[in-house]
Order: sequence, then C-alpha cells, then structure tokens
Amino acid sequence: MVVRPRPGLFEILFTLRGSILPEVAPKVIGIAAVACGVVAVERHWPHPFPEAAGIGPFTLIGLALSIFLSFRNNACYDRWWEARRAWGQLITETRNLARTLPALLAGPEQEARRQRCLRRVCAFTHALHARLRGGDEAAAAGPWLPPAEAALLPGRPSPADATLTALMADLGEGMRAGAHGEVGLGLLERPIAALAQVQAICERIQGTPLPFAYTLLLYRTAWLYCLLLPFGLAATLGWATPIAAALVAYTFFGLDALGDQLEEPFGTDANDLPLDALLHVVDATILDALGEPLPAPPARAHAHILN
Repeated sequence: MVVRPRPGLFEILFTLRGSILPEVAPKVIGIAAVACGVVAVERHWPHPFPEAAGIGPFTLIGLALSIFLSFRNNACYDRWWEARRAWGQLITETRNLARTLPALLAGPEQEARRQRCLRRVCAFTHALHARLRGGDEAAAAGPWLPPAEAALLPGRPSPADATLTALMADLGEGMRAGAHGEVGLGLLERPIAALAQVQAICERIQGTPLPFAYTLLLYRTAWLYCLLLPFGLAATLGWATPIAAALVAYTFFGLDALGDQLEEPFGTDANDLPLDALLHVVDATILDALGEPLPAPPARAHAHILN
C-alpha cells in the first residue's frame, strides 16, 4: 500500500513509485504512436479528415465511458475498503481475546490451556493470511500449534476454520473442567465468532470478482475510443494530437489499471492492503499477552510502499 504525504508540484509531475504510470506506459506510448501516424497521414491526405466532423461524437462517448469507469472504480474501492475493515475487525477481536483469555484462564493450572488458546489465534491469522496470498495454510499455522494438532491441518478443507474449531473445543473442555463458567465461555465465543465472520468476508471478496463481462466491455470501449480519437482531433489539433490522445489514454487506462489493483485487495501490488504489516500487529498482540519476546519491528515503508 502506498503511504506518503501529499506530494508537491514537482513530485506530482515526476513521481513514478506508487504511480500507475509504469503499468500503463506501453499503452499510452502506443496510442501516442498511432496518433503520430494519423497526423502524418492527415498532413498528406487531408480530405478524409474534414474539420466539420469535429469531436462531438468523441465527447459524448468519452463522457459515457468516464461514467462507466467511475462506477467500476467505486465498486472496486468498496471491495478494498471492506477488506480493510475486515482486517481492522480481526485486529480488534484479537486484542479482545488477548485481554479476556488471560483473565478467565488465570492461575498456574490453566497456563498450558491459556498458551494454547492464545497461540491458536495467531495460527488462525497466519492461515488466513496464507489463504489470501495463495500460500500453504497448514504450513503457515503449524508453528503456532501443538505438533499433533498441526499434523492434522493438511487434511482439513479450511485450516483456519479448523484452528478456531480446536480453540472452541479447548475452551468448552475448560468450562466442563471448571476453569471458567458458561458466562466466560459466552464472552470468549463472541470474538471467536467474529473471527470466523472476518474469514468469510475475506473469502467472499477473494472468490467473487466483479463480473468479467462488465470489465471486458469497459476495456474494449476504452481501447476503441483511444484508437479512434486521433482521427477526430488530427484536423484541428495537428501535431498536438499525440499529446491530447496520450493524456486521454493515461486517464482511461490508468483508472482501469487502478481498478484492477483495488479489485483484488489481498495481492502484492502497490495499492493493495499491507497484509504483512497487519499480521505483525496480531503477532505482537498475542506474544505480548503470552509474555514472550515481541517480533522484530516491521520494516518501514520502502520508497513509500508498505507491504
């Protein structure tokens, strides 16, 4: 995710890190090259480019295309923001468990259960992180779990959910053993259920992209518009046409590429969520509750990019 203060005029014009320009530059250069060719042809054969045609049709099409792109980008941003809210809730519920578990499972006789339960919260978060990033969920959660429990994870359909199931089973056993009462179990069940809801939200976002036909329609229209625009501008703008066409292409293709990044918020693009940094917050919370050494501080944003 890009984290940087508001840039000044010089940075606005020349900043590339975190910008969408490197991704769309080949398309913009290609449109500019096409515009140069169209202008060159118009200079030699001006009759196919009557000024009376004007740019009226391109204005109407461009307005409609910009509205459609805005709708798509709003939908993509909603996905990105919902994912960020879900991970914010995950951190909140983790802190709730880090406060409640030591309070309810107090005493030396409950030390082993308290540590198992707290470490399962970390195991769940690491498994969810791995699932969203396309990694091995069982391998990510394994180091936080008892060996016998970790060995069973590869055969489970959802290691993250299996970790929460083991957590609730351990707490239920503690209630029957008198470690805490039914009220205490109810206090613990609420944040655990919230963690399961966070997992469901993240899986829904990851598994339900925007309709492909909608994206394809906008992408095709943007290409056709940018390729045909020089024909409407060449007679009036002359050699300024490539500049105008490049600016329009940068805007349309840039919005489209930015929407692609926001549509999949769990990836590793510059504008995706910093899942590694959020995972570090969970680790630090649980290790502090366990009384173990805290993990090394997360790397600061490198070149204004926080992973």
